[in-house]
Amino acid sequence: MTDLIEANSMGHEPNLIDIYSASWGPTDDGKTVDGPRNATMRAIVRGVNEGRRGLGNIYVWASGDGGEDDDCNCDGYAASMWTISINSAINNGENAHYDESCSSTLASTFSNGAKNPQTGVATTDLYGKCTKTHSGTSAAAPEAAGVFALALEANPRLTWRDVQHLTVLTSKRNSLYDSKNRFHWNMNGVGLEFNHLFGYGVLDAGAMTALAKHWKTVPPRFHCDAGTVAQLSEIPSNGTLTWTIDTNACLGTDSEVNYIEHVQAVTTLNATRRGDVTLYLVSPMGTKSLILSRRPKDDDSQDGFTRWPFMTTHTWGEDPVGRWKLQVAFEGEKIQKGFLKEWTLMIHGTRDPPYKDLPVHDVNSKLAVVKKAHEASKKH
Repeated sequence: MTDLIEANSMGHEPNLIDIYSASWGPTDDGKTVDGPRNATMRAIVRGVNEGRRGLGNIYVWASGDGGEDDDCNCDGYAASMWTISINSAINNGENAHYDESCSSTLASTFSNGAKNPQTGVATTDLYGKCTKTHSGTSAAAPEAAGVFALALEANPRLTWRDVQHLTVLTSKRNSLYDSKNRFHWNMNGVGLEFNHLFGYGVLDAGAMTALAKHWKTVPPRFHCDAGTVAQLSEIPSNGTLTWTIDTNACLGTDSEVNYIEHVQAVTTLNATRRGDVTLYLVSPMGTKSLILSRRPKDDDSQDGFTRWPFMTTHTWGEDPVGRWKLQVAFEGEKIQKGFLKEWTLMIHGTRDPPYKDLPVHDVNSKLAVVKKAHEASKKH
C-alpha cells in the first residue's frame, strides 16, 4: 500500500461520498508506530475542509485490534483529530479481548456475543452471501458509519465537527466496563463521563438522530499553539518527570480557544525500551489523560518518538486556560534510561460557546450538564 493509493482513496469523490469507513491501519503488533504519510494526510484534511460541498467528509476509523498490549495513540490514522476513532464492546458491555485502548477514541459500538465469541455481526459477505461472524473493530467502525448516516439523513447540514460533537453528547455509558478493572469511568471538567477504552460510551442512534434534527452548527474552530518546552531532560528510572506549560490559550489573538475539542501533545523522546514509556497529560481542570500506555512488545531503542502528536478527546468542552502537565515515567520489570527532548501543546476548539443556542429537552442530558458548566465557568 502506497501513500498515493491511500490518498486517492481518502479523496475519492468527496462531494458524492459523505462517510468513509476505514477498518485498517498500521500493523496491530504492539510495537509499530506509524500513521498517514504526507499525501494521505493532505487528502484527509482537504476532505474535512472541502468535502461534502464544504461541510466536510466524515472519516470513521477502527481503533485497532491489537489488544491490551497495543495503544491506538501509536496509530496515526485512528488518533487523528480529523477522524472519528471507534472501539468495540461485546454485547454484555464488556470490552473485547482485541480492544486497544487510547485517549483518542471517541466512542464505541458492539461487535461480539458474550456467551459465544463466534457470534458476531450479521452482515453481507463476499460473493453475495451472508455471515453472522463478522467481528472486531472492523465491524465496529462500519456500524458507527451507519449511525452517522442516519444523523446526516435527519440533518444533511451537519458538518464533520457537528458529527463529532453529537457523538460526544449522545453516546451512553450504559453497562460498559473493563473486564480487567484497569480503566474506570471518569468525569472531565465540564461533567462529561469518559473511559480510556470506550471513549464517551456506546453510540445511541436514536438519541443522535433526535438531537441532530434540532442541531445548530458549532462555531468556527481555531488551532492554538499553546507553548513549547524544548530541553534535554532525563526520564527517571524510578519516579516521574513532569513538564508544565502555562497558557492563556491564545487569548486576544485570531487563534483564541475557550472551549476544547481536541488536544495534542506533540512529543519527542527516546528510550532504551520505548514500550516501557508511559505518558499522561493533565489539563488545568484536572482531567488526566493516559496518552501513551505501556506496550510490552515494543522493544525499540533507536527511533523513539519524533514530534509524534499524541491526542486526547477526554478534555472535550473544558476551558484550556491555565497549567497543563506532561508526566513521563517508565513501567516495566527492568531499569530503563531515556530522555524527553521536546513537547508542544496544541489546543483545538472554539472561541465561542458551542451549545448556547441549542434547546435542552432533558435536564439530565449531557447537553444540559455541559451548558450549565460553560455558563458557570464564564460567570466565574
